[in-house]
This record gives sequence, C-alpha cells and structure tokens, in this order.
Amino acid sequence: MTSLKDHSATTQDETGSERIVISVDAMGGDRGPAAVVAGIAHSAKKNPTLDFILHGPEDELKKLVKKRRSLDGRCQIRDAEGVVKMTDKPSQVMRNGKGTSMWSALESVKQKEATVAVSCGNTGALMALSMIRLRKLPGINRPAIAILWPSSNPQGFNVMLDVGADIRADAQDLLQYALMGTSYARNGLDLEVPRVGLLNVGTEENKGFPELKEAYNLIAANADRAQFEFVGYVEGGDIPGKRCDVIVTDGFTGNIALKTGEGTAKLIGDQLRKTFTHSFLSRLAAMFVVSPMRRFQKRIDPRRVNGGVFLGLNGTVVKSHGSADATGVSAAVKLAFELAQAGFGERLAARVASAAELAQNDAAADGRDAQDKSKT
Repeated sequence: MTSLKDHSATTQDETGSERIVISVDAMGGDRGPAAVVAGIAHSAKKNPTLDFILHGPEDELKKLVKKRRSLDGRCQIRDAEGVVKMTDKPSQVMRNGKGTSMWSALESVKQKEATVAVSCGNTGALMALSMIRLRKLPGINRPAIAILWPSSNPQGFNVMLDVGADIRADAQDLLQYALMGTSYARNGLDLEVPRVGLLNVGTEENKGFPELKEAYNLIAANADRAQFEFVGYVEGGDIPGKRCDVIVTDGFTGNIALKTGEGTAKLIGDQLRKTFTHSFLSRLAAMFVVSPMRRFQKRIDPRRVNGGVFLGLNGTVVKSHGSADATGVSAAVKLAFELAQAGFGERLAARVASAAELAQNDAAADGRDAQDKSKT
C-alpha cells in the first residue's frame, strides 16, 4: 500500500483537480474498524477526489485496507494503539487520551494535514479532546453539535443544535447556536437567509424558562445584522416541518429529541416490514409498492443522515453514530467532504468573529449610554 503524496489538507492530482483529505478514527465504534474501513472504501469508490488518513493499530488496519482496492494509494495509516472506549469518562480521556486513535485523528486536523476529522467514538470524550487539541473559536462559550434532520422543507433537511455537546445553555449560548446554525444552513444547505426558531413548549411569548425569554430577545435583536429570519418560538412538531430551517435548543432537550426521532424511525421501519410480511396477501401487496417503500425507508433511515458536526472549534469534527455500519460511516464521510469542499470551517470562524465584534460594539454603546445618563 502506498502512502498519500503529501500531508496537506487539500492536494492536487495529476489533472489539477483538488483532493480533500479526511482524518478518520478507525477505532471506538461499536462495530470495530472493519465497518469503518468498509465505509471509507465505499466513499472512495463514489468520490475519486477523496483521500484518507486512518488512525488506529497499524498491523490490524493494514490487513483491512489491503482488501479494499478503492483505497489503494488513497489511505495513509497512522499507528495509534490506544482506544477510547464508550464507557470511558471524558475527564479520564482528557488526562490519558494521548496515543489513542481519537487523539491522533484530531491531531491531523490541528496540523492542517486533513480538513475534517470523523469519529464513531465516545461523544463526550470526542468533544473534550476536540476542545483540548483544536481549542474553541474566540467568542464561543460552549461548542455545539449540529445535526441535519429530515424535513418537509424544499432542501430536505433542517439543522438542529445543540443535540448533546453540553446539557446547559444560557441565553448567550443560545444566541451563539443561532449564529452557528445559520452559518451551517447557509453553507451546508445553500440557504441565503435561513429561518431560525427557538424550541419551546409553546409558541406563545409568555411561555418557557427565563433564559429562553432572554434568548428570544437576543436572537431577535441580532437577526437583521446576522442575515437570518427569526420566526420566534417553535415546538417539537416543527423540527421536521416547514416553519423554520434552524432549530435552536440546549443539548439536553436536543439529545432527547434526536434519540426519540431515531427510535421512532426504527419503529416505523420495523412495523412496515412486519406488515408486508404478515401473510401471503400482504407479501403480494408488497410487490406492488416495493419501489416507493424502498424510497421511503431510505428517507427515514438514520444511517443515511448520520453525522453530527461539532461547531465552535478551530477545526471541523464530524461525530458519526457509535453503532454506525459501513453505510453510516460513508454518510458521515460524505458530510465531512461537503463541509470541507464548502470551506465551512473558515466561513464559520469568520461569522463568529463578526458576531463577537458586534457584541463588543453593542456593549461599548451600552456603556456610553450609561455614562451619558449618569452625567444628566
């Protein structure tokens, strides 16, 4: 197996086409490195401009990569014997994570060898190590995990954040989530003026916790300057709906909504299979709807929209579901590629810096107003 031609995040091949390098943590997922290698091999077949840096035990990974012809000359292996387990506490990983495949995958992004890191590993540990190795963007208090939720909007998806990076979020954090979600929707879904909604138990302005009411005012005040439309409070039924493009919430609520949605999609898929295999007549009926049913199953299959993006860091990280199979890993890699191709990391950093400058100007103006009042 040959190595990549160089170690830059983007390279050019003989035809002058730009190639994008994705850093992949091969370990930590429930299905082991075989599923990860199968997933990136599938991505390599479909996308000839992708290259990979694969992190994990070298001897084990060499055997798996050697079986995949589509990875020949396009996958460099970085030896990392340590593995972050799903049961490991983030605090332990922060102290002892050096030498693990997760640490190594993030290091490639930090050193600009790869544009995006992808991992199926422990979410809490991945976020903790990401903040250590990549650091938060200036002006960001709490990074967030954003996911694409299938919706009835023309773009096919809505953005929701946070879905589990941090269970706490004050009004200022929710404003930052709105700004980062807007950037994601603009660059990932090609929406010039995304519509932002704040998740609540009702749409009435008098409902919700005090921090939600404060966040409502902050987000509304920044909508015009940040070039998004604020639609106000939205409810759970709006997450897959048409009312907004970006749903802002705290990580506790968002994670529950995400897991509920995944469980519901699985239940619907299982019940449909049982219904169409129940009897001879139901199996006969299934023959007439097999094509539409396959399209529907793909539409609600969580594996095909697999991948949460860590926002607010000096580098882009895609978190794949821990139980992802080859299809799920390939979906996460596809998302990583699209973000890298759009220059998402640089655009997000620019938007956050602009928002921080606006906040400083507002604070300075408030200070001047207070001084003027004290003089009168």
